Amino acid sequence: MSLNLSKSENRPVQLDEIDRKLLALLSKNSRRTNNSLAEELGIAASTCLARLNALRDSGVISRFTIEVDPQVLGRELEALIFVKIRPGARHLMSNFASEMRSKSGVRQLFFLGGADDFVLHVAVRNSSDVRQFVLDNLSANPAVATTQTSLVFEHGHGNGEF
Repeated sequence: MSLNLSKSENRPVQLDEIDRKLLALLSKNSRRTNNSLAEELGIAASTCLARLNALRDSGVISRFTIEVDPQVLGRELEALIFVKIRPGARHLMSNFASEMRSKSGVRQLFFLGGADDFVLHVAVRNSSDVRQFVLDNLSANPAVATTQTSLVFEHGHGNGEF
């Protein structure tokens, strides 16, 4: 199974079962110690560290991060906002993406192929805030042709298998 392209050779990296299990464990908790990972995988700590370094060096693991719960910060409402860029404004897409990434409340931005050009995943306090976000940042933006907003009722992650 191929997961990512090797940085140096532009070929898919081949993962074995131990690599897949290591990635699954790290995707659930990237702060685990090397010793606890090695123990759960049934391999030596030095082997585990070598595999982790190889996954980082090949680009399979690009970074370690945290996940913030927006509700704890008072952002009770999450929404997906689908955005179409005007045909005459396609040259502004890169600027639009950079601008949207910097906006408060934007958790993720996806550049798409298909009917829509972008999806913004936002976390805000309430429906008034999502409405205001659309009005201030999208409807007023000369590059934007249309938007469609969908509320997120529940957000989950996959099972961590690779």
